[in-house]
Amino acid sequence: MTDTYTVTATESGERIDALLAHEIDALTRSQAARLIADGAVTLRCEPLKKNHRVTAGDVYVVEVPEPEETALVPQNIPLDVAFEDADVIVVNKPRGMVVHPAPGHPDSTLVNALLYHCGDSLSGVGGEKRPGIVHRIDMDTSGLIIAAKNDYAHRYLSAQLADHTLARTYEAVVCGNLREDSGTVDAPIGRCPADRKRMAVIPDGRSAITHWEVIARYNGYTHVRCMLETGRTHQIRVHMAHIGHPLLGDLVYGRKRADKGLEGQCLHAKELRFLHPRTGEYVTVTSELPDYFKDVLKKLGETI
Repeated sequence: MTDTYTVTATESGERIDALLAHEIDALTRSQAARLIADGAVTLRCEPLKKNHRVTAGDVYVVEVPEPEETALVPQNIPLDVAFEDADVIVVNKPRGMVVHPAPGHPDSTLVNALLYHCGDSLSGVGGEKRPGIVHRIDMDTSGLIIAAKNDYAHRYLSAQLADHTLARTYEAVVCGNLREDSGTVDAPIGRCPADRKRMAVIPDGRSAITHWEVIARYNGYTHVRCMLETGRTHQIRVHMAHIGHPLLGDLVYGRKRADKGLEGQCLHAKELRFLHPRTGEYVTVTSELPDYFKDVLKKLGETI
């Protein structure tokens, strides 16, 4: 499969392997590096080195090999299906479920459950370990996630992720009381220089924009709605911590102890809105707040 990518002004200077891994959903960074080493990534018909720095306006051609047949095992794990047709399935993922196999989580993932539920009807664009997966949410984040049942739908939805027309709305409980009723965090995100397992707001990070608004205020906590304009790793968690209001229960970016009896951050993917790949019409899918989230709000007590 041949794919192309045109560099924007904000991406100028970034390494080609990192750029492709982020913008082309079929690739991980290690896969991108292997393709570059094999001469499968070119600029004006010339192969590149993996440390090549991109320039705004340049158009890169990427030859992505056909996906290998998956060796994953389908598992009969119950799914809360919020929307499904011949092209798309939207699942309400429970907190604690990993999206796809990774070190330490070889099975019992959302992918294993989707393979059982959908059979052969999952796209191969995401690679052998991520069939159908268009985007991801953290293990300890609950809520809506979309998967594609064929390659056409996958590419169509991935394009919407790239141009920010696939709208994602979350609800969260953050520590502290926000002064304003709404706001925007516009702060670039990249790997934390001190800890590569964490993300952080850094000057040379990738553009990241989160819009937020207050739903309710409690004594020392705020229930907020967050709308993603971009989709960086851990974006809401990093941005809210950056403005001094980390997510309740986030032991990585927030308080280093469990709070209100909650393990895992209080973050729920509440709504997805996307253009359907077959009809071109907008589809809006919403989910109720899960019990753990409702229990936290109940423990917080009366609003202020």
